[in-house]
Amino acid sequence: MDLRAEAERRNALLIRRLEQLVPDLMAETGIDCWVLMAREYAEDPVLMTMLPSEWLSARRRTILVLTPEDRLAVSRYPVGEIFAAAWDPEEESDQWRRLVEILEELDPARIGIGMSHVQAHADGLTATEYQVLMDNLPRALADRVVPAGLLGVRWLETRLAEERSTLVAAVHEAHKILRRGLSTEAVTPGVTTTNDLVWWYRQSVADAGLASWFQPSVNIQRQTGGNDATIIPGDLVHVDFGVVYESMCTDQQEHAYVLDRGEVEAPRGLHRGLEKANRVQDILLDEFVVGRSGNGILASTLARCGAEGLEATVYTHSIGLHGHGAGMTIGLWDQQQGVPGAGDHRLHPNTAYSIELMARSHVPEWGGTTVNFMVEQDAWFDGQTCTWLDGRQTELWLI
Repeated sequence: MDLRAEAERRNALLIRRLEQLVPDLMAETGIDCWVLMAREYAEDPVLMTMLPSEWLSARRRTILVLTPEDRLAVSRYPVGEIFAAAWDPEEESDQWRRLVEILEELDPARIGIGMSHVQAHADGLTATEYQVLMDNLPRALADRVVPAGLLGVRWLETRLAEERSTLVAAVHEAHKILRRGLSTEAVTPGVTTTNDLVWWYRQSVADAGLASWFQPSVNIQRQTGGNDATIIPGDLVHVDFGVVYESMCTDQQEHAYVLDRGEVEAPRGLHRGLEKANRVQDILLDEFVVGRSGNGILASTLARCGAEGLEATVYTHSIGLHGHGAGMTIGLWDQQQGVPGAGDHRLHPNTAYSIELMARSHVPEWGGTTVNFMVEQDAWFDGQTCTWLDGRQTELWLI
């Protein structure tokens, strides 16, 4: 990868995102002036997504001021061509005094800051920065300060249509590594352990020049039960895996069956379990309608699953710049009655999701043992339909 060319591409994309998204999102959330600030080593997650590629930290203290018309930086160093320099320390030595001057000139009715009780991504203003800010603002401005958590979430979750291609490429690259691991390239039955496979994935991601945003997990389900971590014939192997590709995160879960002696395919009961999980996926995607809340989608999905005799648990989340992304949550594995806060968030177009869920199925060939089919694939919602970014698993991989 040509890092310089990639930085230029990402900076140009950031400018388009700021120009095309911020004015509408500010109007949508009722914020007239958005103030983001952070000190080096205590960076606000939202602010970090607005800095040029050449900036790897907030550099001392960086303050960004956004209005529908302006992008200003109250910063000791120039913030590239993305934010106009609005502070000259030679003319005004006090950074806070200069911020006050700018806010008084703008005279906004509502000043949004990075605070949220609901989603951590948009709660990046530290207690110290908040206190210093409020100590420096005159009462007339301080009274206009409001949390801008929803604005931060909407910025993080919303993608330009052109960003879909990057997500497609990210998921495709992740799928290639994921499926290589569920083969004899990485697994020698009777020898390879689940931890061996975990570290094979970590190494393969690094070798591909990508990054991991979480430690992969590998687990086994088998007819005989037991806690032996060595992968052996007759095992159903499950992997939870994701990468970071050009700043986009992926998240997938797939299964492979290790053929036993004399077998040429997995037991039919295992195939049937995956089919049930696929059906739950279909129902969930069908419930994606603009304006519905995550809790509403969860309830309707589970009701339809129950009507079809499907035993399902749904725990789907937003994805993009963060693996467990800002935006709508559709259930948690231990909260199937709804998720206060993140589950109340409404569905918007041009957002991406990790469609994560589990279907339980009884496998006759395993004496009726209940097997959990935990599946996860990444999808894109365009405002009308939610579709897979790079397909999904519909057949068990065979080792």
